[in-house]
Amino acid sequence: MMLDYFSLIQKHLGTDSEVYRFYVPHVVQVTAKALAVARHLQLSEDQLRFIEEAAMLHDIGVVKVRAEDIGCHGELPYISHGVEGSKILEAEGCPEHARVCERHTGVGIRAVDIKEQGLPLPERDMLPETLEEQVICYADKWYSKDPKKLWKPYKFEEITAHFQKFSRADEMIETFTKWRELSEG
Repeated sequence: MMLDYFSLIQKHLGTDSEVYRFYVPHVVQVTAKALAVARHLQLSEDQLRFIEEAAMLHDIGVVKVRAEDIGCHGELPYISHGVEGSKILEAEGCPEHARVCERHTGVGIRAVDIKEQGLPLPERDMLPETLEEQVICYADKWYSKDPKKLWKPYKFEEITAHFQKFSRADEMIETFTKWRELSEG
């Protein structure tokens, strides 16, 4: 049975909210890319259904964070949106979807990075582990919620350049490059 993800989105973001205008186009683009990758990988119908649901919900935690440029008026820093989304989906009885929320940021976040950088996150590894988690994480990197970039996918070089600002840039670029080869090669 298909999860009614639009009901969850509407419940937590509200159709008349400013963030809804940026959220929906972003997650639709991510979902389309993730499903194209999943079909390329010849994943099962159950995997495709899960990817559709989880990709549509992966950023639901933005409702709790502060990012004025995309209509988010919460109190928490943006980096918290994955963990907050996980909490929302856990409370809604969707633990597998919650894992995607928590693990989709960057190419995942390691506990050591959280500690060393003093990130406002629980100190644990939040790395995509399943193929479905990796596909959604990969697809998410191609699309922004920024109103100026909303309808234009990033180029591979732009994505990898973004990773350069992190201490483990080489590892992040290597992971993303492997995902690209698997997803599109």
